[in-house]
Amino acid sequence: MTSILPSTPQPAPLVACTISRDVQEFDLLIEDMEAVLGEGWGDLGFDEALHFFSQPDGEQLEFVALAIDAEDEANVDHLSAIIEAAKAQKIKVVLIAHDVTPSALHHLLRQGADEFVPYPLPEGELAAAIDRMRAPPIPQMASADGSPVTLSHDGDGVIIAVQGMAGGCGASTFATNLAWELATVGKDKDAGPKVCIIDLGLQFGAVSTYLDVQRRESVLELLTDMESMDDDSFAQALETFEDKLQVFTSPADLPPLDIVGQAEIQKLLDTAARHFDFVVVDMPPSLVQWSETVLYAAQVYFGVIELDMRSAQNTFRLKRALQSEDLPFDKIRFVLNRAPRFTDLQGKSRLKRMQESLDISVDLHMPDGGKAVAEAGDHGQPLGLQQPKNPLRKEIAKLAQSLFEVGQSDAEAA
Repeated sequence: MTSILPSTPQPAPLVACTISRDVQEFDLLIEDMEAVLGEGWGDLGFDEALHFFSQPDGEQLEFVALAIDAEDEANVDHLSAIIEAAKAQKIKVVLIAHDVTPSALHHLLRQGADEFVPYPLPEGELAAAIDRMRAPPIPQMASADGSPVTLSHDGDGVIIAVQGMAGGCGASTFATNLAWELATVGKDKDAGPKVCIIDLGLQFGAVSTYLDVQRRESVLELLTDMESMDDDSFAQALETFEDKLQVFTSPADLPPLDIVGQAEIQKLLDTAARHFDFVVVDMPPSLVQWSETVLYAAQVYFGVIELDMRSAQNTFRLKRALQSEDLPFDKIRFVLNRAPRFTDLQGKSRLKRMQESLDISVDLHMPDGGKAVAEAGDHGQPLGLQQPKNPLRKEIAKLAQSLFEVGQSDAEAA
């Protein structure tokens, strides 16, 4: 008599792994992985991950979920190596972080993590992150005038933040014109870097006025639901200026400054940096809870001042506040707007005393552009279009060229 034995079911193919110090510390992650993938996932420790990627099972992975908390920050170099090894094998990485400082989070995201989800996991966010990683790489969206806005994933954007030390010192003018000059830099004006300017003056931001673009309702919708933001919703919130510059305006209404927190701003910056070569961030003059996030995220942080008592006092107060929290005040590069002319010896003497009393260095001197600056702003055009021979425009163009050349050198070295 022939006996028929029940066949052993084949195990589900392994498509993902969690990587953590102890996955039991992330019980919600276990539940979400099982809900999305069933039995098609495994778990690795930090020390096992690097070896596993080179094994036959590791070559089949779609993605890994790297779960970390505050205790893991001391091993940030090892965590970076795990991300780099995964990316080398074309394995996507979603970063799950609990109580991690913005500096460590930014460092790991810069190593190439594709998605970030805070822990405890918001409902459905891990599944949404997996869907985004599996989605086609180039979404096509339409701008307000009907022309397509294409976001590629090949950006490794340089984040440039601009903050004024006093109201009316010209920070938004500087940020807007710097963004335009970056977008049109280089010999081939039609194939320049991809540039986006983000107006984080959420209440009274002026970038939309200076570039004569509409404030989109989708901006406020995005800011109030940052957890569900993806590439499509980000693209829908952008306005296009002169087919060269993408603009994320401040909202049409007046939201509270705490409408977003550190995690939301980090996600916004990381999303922009993935798609653009340069991301210029126009900061509000006020310090808010996410100012620290931008300070750490930015490769260049400009502080715009004038040669007056307001700027001096506010710079002193900012320096004291940042240093009391062990934040990198020295990262700020000071820009003197309406700088004294070459023959203004008295003005130069005042500047020298200001630098000595505050113990700062003013690296960039921007000349007074005169009435043409206000006129260009009222017409909704950068100086490069309205007044290309203006002395302020020329200095900002030189700065943009130097930033572009540094960016090119870094890219070639990488």
